[in-house]
Amino acid sequence: MEDEDNIAIALDFLLGREGYAHERIATGAGAVERIRSLRPDLVLLDIMLPEVSGYEICQQVREDTGLAGVRILMMTARGSAVERRKGLAMGADGFISKPFDLKELRTEVRRILEPGTAPAGDAG
Repeated sequence: MEDEDNIAIALDFLLGREGYAHERIATGAGAVERIRSLRPDLVLLDIMLPEVSGYEICQQVREDTGLAGVRILMMTARGSAVERRKGLAMGADGFISKPFDLKELRTEVRRILEPGTAPAGDAG
């Protein structure tokens, strides 16, 4: 979920080039319902979204046991240590600051999706 067009274009390029099927949602409203219907492997989640924050979305996804397998990579333009700790404490599997290097993002996405990597909240 990304509300900034230039970031969304970069994400679209990277994810498409890597062979990932993906979909953009530009607002936080309805995001959790969309995640429930799609059951994606990974959600790239901006903290600062219109209507509903990324933190709220992350928390709702983690409270839904049916979405336990969904991994979350949070993104923010601020990138403070406090935001990072908060996102990880809410159950995010990773955190990346914007603007990000595409190589850095690709590495983080691969790390999170690596087989055998337990989603946040899972034992082992």
